[in-house]
Amino acid sequence: MKTLIIIPSRMSATRLPGKPLLKINGLSIISHVFKKAESANIGDVIVATEDQEILEDVKKNGGNAILTSKNHKTGTDRIYEAFRIINRKDVDFVMNIQGDEPDIEIDDIKILDTKMKSNKSKIGTMAAEILNRKIYENENVVKVRIDESFKKNSFPYAKNFMRKTNDKIDVFHHMGIYSYQVETLKKFISLAQSKNELNNRLEQLRAIDNDIKINVALANKSPIGVDTKEDYLAIKNIMKYK
Repeated sequence: MKTLIIIPSRMSATRLPGKPLLKINGLSIISHVFKKAESANIGDVIVATEDQEILEDVKKNGGNAILTSKNHKTGTDRIYEAFRIINRKDVDFVMNIQGDEPDIEIDDIKILDTKMKSNKSKIGTMAAEILNRKIYENENVVKVRIDESFKKNSFPYAKNFMRKTNDKIDVFHHMGIYSYQVETLKKFISLAQSKNELNNRLEQLRAIDNDIKINVALANKSPIGVDTKEDYLAIKNIMKYK
């Protein structure tokens, strides 16, 4: 079974415009993510972007990228367009790694891919333990509630995704990484955006609202997603020593 990794990226993020090209250790955030994905060695990697500057940066740093439409409502729509452009018939799973998590662990990418293939799951994602209680109230950090506690090598289902919560039982920090069976990806993008999805600004709720199961793997660690200037400065400081 083959996996293709597609990383959606665009310059016009609302909270931190231009973040894909912000530099950490002299390399753009998007190129850091590309290199992490490539190092996982689970399949070909491509960046899908609407911005010429991102395309040029990724290619300059040895990566692959293609231009997609500027009219996509979600990152999943963008990766599906890229998948159609690439037109690979030999791919079984498409992995979507968000372009704003340069600190993601290479082993975690491998774990998700292995679990998807061994369980033949429709959609899989990852979550990490919450060590800082402030995260429960931080709307920039998405949380996931699972249907049963993690056990060794388990791959439980997501019950819900939320931006803030007071209930801390079986709630984890959701990470910006998904793997889809190709047929499930096609089905997902054909569905209308749900009210729940739009109200919470979380597209994964579209799957939950349409009874498409999402499995969740436990990550080794919780990476910092770059949503704000504070996140950028924090991760820049952490990765300075790597």
